[in-house]
Amino acid sequence: MSDRLRQLQEKYRPHFEKIADGASERDATRELPYELIKQLIADGFGAVRVPVEYGGAGATLPELFELLTDLATADSNITQALRAHFAFVEDRLVAEPGPARDAWLRRFVDGDLVGNAWTEIGDVALGETATKVSPTDDPDVFRVNGQKYYSTGSIFADWTDTTAQRTDTGDQVIAVVSTHQDAVARFDDWDGFGQRTTGTGTTIFTDAEVSAENVILFSTRFKYQTAFYQVVLLSVLAGTAAAAEKDFGATLAARHRTFSHGNGPAPQDPQLLQVIGEVSSAAFAARATVYRTAQALQDAYDAAFALREGTLTLEEEERVNDHTELASAQGQVALTGYVTNAISHAFDALAASSSSTSKNLDRHWRNARTAGSHNPWVFKAKQIGDFATNGTVPSRIWAVGSTK
Repeated sequence: MSDRLRQLQEKYRPHFEKIADGASERDATRELPYELIKQLIADGFGAVRVPVEYGGAGATLPELFELLTDLATADSNITQALRAHFAFVEDRLVAEPGPARDAWLRRFVDGDLVGNAWTEIGDVALGETATKVSPTDDPDVFRVNGQKYYSTGSIFADWTDTTAQRTDTGDQVIAVVSTHQDAVARFDDWDGFGQRTTGTGTTIFTDAEVSAENVILFSTRFKYQTAFYQVVLLSVLAGTAAAAEKDFGATLAARHRTFSHGNGPAPQDPQLLQVIGEVSSAAFAARATVYRTAQALQDAYDAAFALREGTLTLEEEERVNDHTELASAQGQVALTGYVTNAISHAFDALAASSSSTSKNLDRHWRNARTAGSHNPWVFKAKQIGDFATNGTVPSRIWAVGSTK
């Protein structure tokens, strides 16, 4: 462990402990953690990847994902709520140097938070974007119109990272829209059974204003973005497993009742301890997987700068990104079932009382199952198999939409 990571973990431990204290109640009541996220970001958490010379902590990607896993252990919802923010930070870190990049790095240090508005539901055709960005009479101002769903984190954020199409050129773009305007309406209408307090839901843009400098060609996004988004979800799974280990272990430790057909009179029957040990092992393996995939992300980040400096060819840089995508997919396939099944099996260490809604232990399974349902792993497994068999590299960009 680096000294920097140790210092960052020490700095944010009080935040994580406070977040963990109310996680179960927030899940039960669907209370959004506005103030907790505000405090965390105000203490510089959103800028841990920003270089020190700009006022950030200069953390590496493995260090960032260690912190995100710690946070997910406290409340996996908050890690997922910050997913889009850290992805946009990463995009700006890799962006071409210049005033626009510098302005964003300063915003992150000042505590600005970015959310997500990418997905459109309904009959939007596969690969198309119904949200439009239009020029105005003022060359420095564009207008955004459209509706998004799964806008994770945007309800907490100062900006929302929005996919759209320009009406004048037809280009696919990212419009980074300030949420501090009446033309942006955000709703907490996510009705999933897990990850209930991620602030996911609908965002509607009605002639929302965005500055020209914040209309960014999608083709310039950092190449390892899909892998990055996936590894955040892996940290959500790893943290959820660690939280389950803690809560199920504490519940078993507090038991005074046992069964006559057990292995002895002790409530902590050896077979039940074995179950908790299996959950603990799943949490260990999940964290190790997050670390390994985060290192692959770091390789892709380093390759982007090596390409710019001329020490790596484009072909070599593409190959690094392909392997980063593959690593994130392998991690997803490995962890989705492993973590979800381990948490489900954790109930075998307890009795029927563990299903009490007052204990809310089921939230760990619900959260893991929900996080694991993103970007279906079965398609990723197919791509991994195609690479292993035929050398076909996995796709790094994909879309969702109607095939009607």
